[in-house]
Amino acid sequence: MPVISRFLGIIISMYLNDHMPPHFHAKYGEYEITVCIETGVIEGKFPKRALRLVLEWSEKHQDKLLANWELCRKKEMPKSIEPLE
Repeated sequence: MPVISRFLGIIISMYLNDHMPPHFHAKYGEYEITVCIETGVIEGKFPKRALRLVLEWSEKHQDKLLANWELCRKKEMPKSIEPLE
């Protein structure tokens, strides 16, 4: 699973040729979530502060996330996305 960003202990990644809808995975310690890029709907559990950071980052980079999703659907490596500052 290619890592596309890392910030504040959070690891953001996408699987190649993953199922719909467009989404990414986030990991923070023992916590893992899946976030729908278009709606922000979340599956899984995450600490509140870390979740706020992930959602802030994803809103800021929605276009890049969707472009990476398209690359992954074609089994191409996604591009890195700058971390949250």
